[in-house]
Amino acid sequence: MNRNDEPIACGRRLLAAAPDPGLRRSLTAGLGSSGYVVEAVETGAAAVEWLGRQRFDLIIVDMDIPDLRDLSRHRPTLVERPPILCVASCDSLEQLVPEIGTEVADYVTKPCRAAELLARVQVLLRASSAAREPVLRHEDLMLDEVVYQVWRGERRLEVTAAEYRLLRHLLLNAGRVLSKEQLAWQVWGESRATNTVERLMSRLRQKVDRTQPTLIHTRRGFGYWLGDETAPRV
Repeated sequence: MNRNDEPIACGRRLLAAAPDPGLRRSLTAGLGSSGYVVEAVETGAAAVEWLGRQRFDLIIVDMDIPDLRDLSRHRPTLVERPPILCVASCDSLEQLVPEIGTEVADYVTKPCRAAELLARVQVLLRASSAAREPVLRHEDLMLDEVVYQVWRGERRLEVTAAEYRLLRHLLLNAGRVLSKEQLAWQVWGESRATNTVERLMSRLRQKVDRTQPTLIHTRRGFGYWLGDETAPRV
């Protein structure tokens, strides 16, 4: 992975919808090697299912997927609307909008080169990050996605890259209980040993919860959540 790409990729989750298994493998391997976490699905319906339960920073859509309109109808209901990058046979952005039924941020034509696709992804993620508030907050806990720093009140927390990714995901899902297995897949895109998640969570708690009130909690038998002690969502 290019060191210059690491800040862009850090913690970024991409949803790729493509009917061709070869393209899905290519997207997962190519973008994964650059540090992105990629969830690849075959249909628009499957993409809608994933969008309903996780947050993604970018959607990559092969225009040949079936039930494309399912995806376009679902996207306006999202609180955060990730940009859409289309992979298509046509060579005009205007041709894509009537097909997908919603705004398209950019497109690449088939057959697409891996370097070009990666460059388009980086540009779109930079633009979407610049367009929104780059700070995640809960109570007096703050995570700054521009300078990659974490604060609890006036105290700056020294966190590792792995701890940063884990805390960012907890903040994005504040109030929702996440199991160790979910955290492993959603943060790193792989099945890490549950004791690795436990170890990272223990270190985070030592740093975050030195200040009261306690923000990171455990629901025995279910998992962890960040937020108030009452009424977590599973």
